[in-house]
Amino acid sequence: MKSTATLTPTRYQLLALHQEIDLYDRKIAHFDRYEAAGSTPEARKKLVTKRNTLEKNAREMAAAGIGFAESELPRSFREPVAAEA
Repeated sequence: MKSTATLTPTRYQLLALHQEIDLYDRKIAHFDRYEAAGSTPEARKKLVTKRNTLEKNAREMAAAGIGFAESELPRSFREPVAAEA
């Protein structure tokens, strides 16, 4: 008899999603800086689409109540810190 187990999202899966989103943020920044002139717009769009899908999944997991530490968030999710004058 074959059992089909439903995967329950965990804190560690959310952490992995956050790390992957941060990686895609860096890939997009690198693309914008170094490869934009010689590449097609479809290449950047593909990166952005994948990143947006990951973000949607991560936000759904967080809304479902999976806990995470603020330090585990991708840099693009963090609140900007104001410089002290």
